[in-house]
Amino acid sequence: MYEIEGIVERITYFNEETNYTVAKIQRKNTDYLTTIVGNFPVLNIGETLRLKGRWVNHSDYGTQFMVESYEITVPATLNGIEKYLGSGLIKGIGPKTAKKIVGHFGLDTLNIIQYNPERLTEIEGIGEKKVRDIVKAFEEQKDIQEVMMFLQANGVSPTYAVKIYKEYKDKTIEYIKENPYRLADDIFGIGFKTADKIAQKLGIEPTSKYRVSSGIKYVLSQFSNDGHTYVPLDDLINKGCEILEVTPGLIEEALSGLVKKEMVFVQEFDSPKGSKGIYLAPFYYAEKGISERICKLASLPAKELKVDIEKEIRAIERESGVKLGKGQREALEKLKDNNVLVITGGPGTGKTTTIKSIIRLLEKQNMKVVLAAPTGRAAKRMTETSGREAKTIHRLLEYSFVQGEGMHFQKNEDKPLDADAVIVDEVSMVDLILMYNLMKAVKYGTRLILVGDVDQLPSVGAGNVLKDIIESGAVEVVHLKEIFRQARESMIVVNAHRINRGEFPILNVRGKDFFFEKKDDPQEIMETIIQLCSYRLPKFKGYNPIDDIQVLTPMRRTPIGVNVLNDELQKVLNPPSHKKEERRFGGTVFREGDKVMQIKNNYTKEVFNGDIGRIVRIDNEEGEILVRFPDVGADRDVVYEVHELEELVLSYAVSVHKSQGSEYPVVVMPVSTQHYLMLQRNLLYTAVTRAKEMVVLVGTKKALAIAVKNNKVAERYSYLAQRIREAFTSF
Repeated sequence: MYEIEGIVERITYFNEETNYTVAKIQRKNTDYLTTIVGNFPVLNIGETLRLKGRWVNHSDYGTQFMVESYEITVPATLNGIEKYLGSGLIKGIGPKTAKKIVGHFGLDTLNIIQYNPERLTEIEGIGEKKVRDIVKAFEEQKDIQEVMMFLQANGVSPTYAVKIYKEYKDKTIEYIKENPYRLADDIFGIGFKTADKIAQKLGIEPTSKYRVSSGIKYVLSQFSNDGHTYVPLDDLINKGCEILEVTPGLIEEALSGLVKKEMVFVQEFDSPKGSKGIYLAPFYYAEKGISERICKLASLPAKELKVDIEKEIRAIERESGVKLGKGQREALEKLKDNNVLVITGGPGTGKTTTIKSIIRLLEKQNMKVVLAAPTGRAAKRMTETSGREAKTIHRLLEYSFVQGEGMHFQKNEDKPLDADAVIVDEVSMVDLILMYNLMKAVKYGTRLILVGDVDQLPSVGAGNVLKDIIESGAVEVVHLKEIFRQARESMIVVNAHRINRGEFPILNVRGKDFFFEKKDDPQEIMETIIQLCSYRLPKFKGYNPIDDIQVLTPMRRTPIGVNVLNDELQKVLNPPSHKKEERRFGGTVFREGDKVMQIKNNYTKEVFNGDIGRIVRIDNEEGEILVRFPDVGADRDVVYEVHELEELVLSYAVSVHKSQGSEYPVVVMPVSTQHYLMLQRNLLYTAVTRAKEMVVLVGTKKALAIAVKNNKVAERYSYLAQRIREAFTSF
């Protein structure tokens, strides 16, 4: 085994799933870069590494150093110190400041910062305040050196080490040695598998109660990530045994302990889905809470509507100049005598007109109406179409985040919404937990109108709320089916309904808005998509390549999946430039001007999973990235620190699931048999209905036909519909 040392100069490749990394290091006394390959959770440019491994000769890439173990060391050379300081590990020192400091103090730089920091004011541009900031950041780094070394020795990257230290402070090592599985619960980005690797290195037994209990919660959370609110007991035991390699008896014993602590709940079923369902506590409380509250809300008296509905309908038609369809009239009639009303329909069926008519009807009765939608984009669109302020559900419920306590909604059963009626749009994408929090804040006596397209993909989060409420049969539902004349002019609308009925779409009608380009090879599909986005569509109708055109794709990891398309589109739509600052994080280069998406709910920053924005500034000196997100009122600027970049991904291309609740002028989508597993009717339907002005599908008619014919919707384990029925029966 050989040992080498060097400074990380460049990260060529990084696989987020396996941590497999290809990087270039500068070794001492050499004038060339050495390629290293191995599993590094996250490397930072500028770090000095001591590596153990062996030399290998790759047929395509030549000589490489295959790393088997490594440690991060304090840099000892001028170049190393400069790279270390400028890497972003110390907030307030970027590449330019690092160069100045090292140029002035040389090899004494680290000692100066540690023992005589006041001398930093000798550097032009560094005042006393900046010195204090640098010293504070350096002290934090120094304080966590022991923790960093402990964690890195156990396979945790520097980025996660900082996050872990911020969570546990000086108790970090003690807590992790006692129960490393708590990391999976407490630290975003660290899952059970990472915690399990740490536990193995610490010598924790595979049969440890901590391990088995954490493994059970991991299995339950994996199922919830796939949309399920519970897991059949047999499935849980089988999956738990497979992942943990323990006996069913140990699973059952640990499960019993979790039930006693009320961390999980058991539900008895009278159905063929399984005799028992196992819930994580939040989903159990949410299902019970929604069913009980929707029952009471629908059953208890609300403010009476003293109106002649026929007369009001005529007045609405006269003032709006629009003749209401059968379904729209039915919605207004049912609103008179029902506190809970669900309105569902596809594109062009008049959901927006129905919402506007309901608002007008209720406001004429001096009733206070509040509007909400799940995402900022959907709320903004609701505001524009209704002429009334709409808020995201989170903002409507006045969420707040308290460090150490987590997220809370200030509006709840004790402090309900001040409203006579609440109208929620895009309900198909509202998950179980969010719906529960909304229901808690709607006081009894309020009318609740839920609007959405039940044929779209269900929510990204667990549950299938809109579908379950409709299937319960316990509340009034209006199905809007009539496609209005103006909407029939759009082939997007026509084809969306054809797809939903299982009929092949009509393609390439001259002068219309729905196009198909036949390409067989994935490489050809990708090249065509790049051409469409970069110059063909902008030249055709003046579309902005970044703001107006959205590529949607069914999968992430294929040659025409989200990841590859983003890399290729970034090269063309936002190429490197000396005028644009950039920052590498993991395997991604973020550049000023990039289109990015938030991939987790961040209640502190008030940005949520699926929000899309643009990077407007990267400050490598301060280690900050400024992202501008469109909002209901005005655009909002959100600051990210370097370690928070794990919450962002490039979004020139996004998955169809992530596009829910959004509308784009143009949707471009690959349709290939490479995506066979995801070629489903409701996925294609959802993608098509995201477009306002144009759809362009690129691929094969065979793949398109497969998607249209495949109506096998992946069922989600949910007991909400039955719970709602039971609540109404027993009320």
